[in-house]
Amino acid sequence: MRSLVLPKQSLAGLRILVGRARHQASALSAGLRKLGADVIEIPFIEIRKPSSYRPLDSALKRLPEYDWLILTSVNGVEAVWERVRKLRLPASDLKKPKIAAIGPATRKAIENHGLKVNVVPKEYVAESVVRSLRNQVKEKRILLARAKVARDVIPRELRKLGARVDVEEAYETVVPLASRARLRSLLVDSKRRPDVIAFTSSSTAKNFSTLLSGGKAVRGRGRPPHTDWFEGVRFASIGPVTSATLRELGMTPHIEAEEYTIPGLIDAIRSAVRS
Repeated sequence: MRSLVLPKQSLAGLRILVGRARHQASALSAGLRKLGADVIEIPFIEIRKPSSYRPLDSALKRLPEYDWLILTSVNGVEAVWERVRKLRLPASDLKKPKIAAIGPATRKAIENHGLKVNVVPKEYVAESVVRSLRNQVKEKRILLARAKVARDVIPRELRKLGARVDVEEAYETVVPLASRARLRSLLVDSKRRPDVIAFTSSSTAKNFSTLLSGGKAVRGRGRPPHTDWFEGVRFASIGPVTSATLRELGMTPHIEAEEYTIPGLIDAIRSAVRS
């Protein structure tokens, strides 16, 4: 990383690459720019509709039968409410199940739709969701709306606790192949190369590796080539799950947020740079 003279609580002069989906980059980018960072946005992830909404729609029509609705991302929240509007479901249906949100951003998105969130875990990861619900789910029916490909911690562990869990696809994440040329061009140029690359999920880490590999956009693990492109670059992770994925892909997470949120990631980058 270049030697930088940073004003107090500032990221002035720091180049940071943000790889969130294009429509979601604003909060992270805005927070970093407020601290003086030079933010480069190249999406590592693209959000798409599932091939069919039929399974999710069927579950949503039976919402009053569920005891809990679990939502693990803002994308999941918005996908569910888009279908709720499309299906013209009565508001009373949405208030029947209790609602669990994986973190504050997801909770805020739910509350923006006028609903109460009953549980937000202390740590914003799947394991903490399970711990928060462990005494409340035996013989209960649970609807988990999430991405097509996701960790199976929540349904697996809740079923062990005696819950009946339905998992429905609300959206899917894919590799944005249009980002490949821009990303390579940025990393190969030592004068433009970012000081920090921010990863906000395991999917962004996996897709980053795929974009550099030169192969087709496929899911799975693989070490990114051209490690000389990372000279002077720090990888910043939103939390331990994302950090573990980075390590599996051969990339060391130099920075990890203590609070697994966008503000937490910004704070971690600021603290690391100033230390």
